Amino acid sequence: MASSVLFDAPGPKTIARHRVYTIISAIVLLAIAGLALWQFWRKGQFAGQYWEPFVTPRIVNVLLEGLGQTLLAAAFAILGALVFGLFFGSGKLSEHRAIRWPSWIVVEFFRAVPLLLIIIATWYAVGPTSGANAFWALVIGLVLYNGAVLAEIARAGIQAVPNGQSEAAYAIGMRKSQVMKIVLIPQGFKIMLPSIISQTVVALKDTSLGYAILAPGLTVAGKLVYGEFQNILQTGFVLALLYIIANMALSYVATWAQKRFAGEKKIEVSAVGLITDRSTGNSQSGIGGF
Repeated sequence: MASSVLFDAPGPKTIARHRVYTIISAIVLLAIAGLALWQFWRKGQFAGQYWEPFVTPRIVNVLLEGLGQTLLAAAFAILGALVFGLFFGSGKLSEHRAIRWPSWIVVEFFRAVPLLLIIIATWYAVGPTSGANAFWALVIGLVLYNGAVLAEIARAGIQAVPNGQSEAAYAIGMRKSQVMKIVLIPQGFKIMLPSIISQTVVALKDTSLGYAILAPGLTVAGKLVYGEFQNILQTGFVLALLYIIANMALSYVATWAQKRFAGEKKIEVSAVGLITDRSTGNSQSGIGGF
């Protein structure tokens, strides 16, 4: 019987029991969903007057404009957070205390403070006078918080690079700054990519907190819609659907970029002494191609 390091593989009785649990859980979830839908129908939440606004050109334009502002805020925030995280993550690895300790304080502070408080504090710092100020307050808050998280990701990714890589670089006369820029960061970036992708999705979802300071975006656009038509449940459903689509698209693009720019060639042995490069389809002998 196959087993893993942590636990033995389940036997036939356990597998059958898990199937029963799965069926029961599915029935319970379907019952809850059915009850919720029945309550919505009973209270008239499926009436056309609540859903019709979402197919009118004016409301569609409002939501698309809000979605565009949300994506723009997320783009600025993600780029800024990457720079912030790489800078302070590298700083935490510095041998100089004057660099290492301030970097540590900045990262730990912004990781510990709730994002909403950072956004509100930034909003008051830049001046709560206009929608543009609220937009940039949201972006700066997202940069500070997500940048602090990415700094830890960067630090862990750089430290995960095998020591032999840096030792070889030092052996050929590279300085520490050169080793960091040329060897450690490029190789560590490949290790960081899955965590970076996850954090970009988090940053996109966190743009919804701009609602607290009325920053232009999808949630504020939704507020305008349900304020006019009194359809908060329907608006929430549509906003959630738009966020899901945006996050799925971002995840797809980020995963494609990971495979495109950080993928490794897969080598498979198809016969004794014959190696096939799956990226090119070329075959060669196992020793020097002879």
